[in-house]
Amino acid sequence: MSLIKCITLEEELIKNPELKLSDIQILRDWCEKQLHLPKIQDVELAIFLHSNYYRIEPTKSTIENYYTYRTHIPELFSNRDIRKVKGLRDAFKLTAVLPLELTTKEGYSILMSRLVDMDPSHYFFNESTNANLMVYEEFLWTRGSVLGNILVNDATGFTMAHVWRTNLALIKKFIYYIQDALPMRLKQIHIINTTPVMKIVYNVMKPFISEKLQSLIHFHTSLESAKTYFPIEALPNELGGKAGPIQELMDVQFKKIENFCEWFVEDEKNNRVNESLRIGKSKTSVSRGQ
Repeated sequence: MSLIKCITLEEELIKNPELKLSDIQILRDWCEKQLHLPKIQDVELAIFLHSNYYRIEPTKSTIENYYTYRTHIPELFSNRDIRKVKGLRDAFKLTAVLPLELTTKEGYSILMSRLVDMDPSHYFFNESTNANLMVYEEFLWTRGSVLGNILVNDATGFTMAHVWRTNLALIKKFIYYIQDALPMRLKQIHIINTTPVMKIVYNVMKPFISEKLQSLIHFHTSLESAKTYFPIEALPNELGGKAGPIQELMDVQFKKIENFCEWFVEDEKNNRVNESLRIGKSKTSVSRGQ
């Protein structure tokens, strides 16, 4: 069992008066008819409902996409036992991926990322992207639903040498997963300390990004414009904030991932679709990322 206690349905019901047990039952009945889906807990249905503002049909789509994408993108959702996979452990040393304590004035949670080891020869895109998703998932399933999430990426140290080590096909899959399957209320994406390299990367990725997601992305050459969206003091000390030294924050987060390790193992074992039991063709667009 994981050493970290996951969010419970009772906690979600207390947090969210809009959450109705009758809606969960509607989804439960629907899930039971989708023979290809894995067994989904009621608290998970609650999180899916919250991410879709309690709309039933969009929630069904997110559930379908979530499990199907995780099944068909093994590059991002397999071999995630950091006790056994050295490359994955190294990725957590290469990049800081941190849920921050302070929220925005609207009450949105902040998840930030930044290269710490800026040597391009140490950068492996697959493992780094996987580490990002693992932090998102630990945050989601331990804290449960939050009012909204903003992503802050510090572009410091990211160069064309890093770009050459990225995988375009996997970038596409990652974008589609964020757009179609991640059960979070994503409100904003901020690229701080941006550089011309980041604009090049964005222009390459733009054809795969929905108009809705594009509208959430903001580039900042300095923190002056960023501070209108989120409190700068929320950031680690090295970025001009007051959250503490970045290495200390990374150590705390890595310990959380270690404690949550069994969840990732069980997720890969149990939370996948069985295509042989699917009725009809998949309605997801995971094939777009192939």
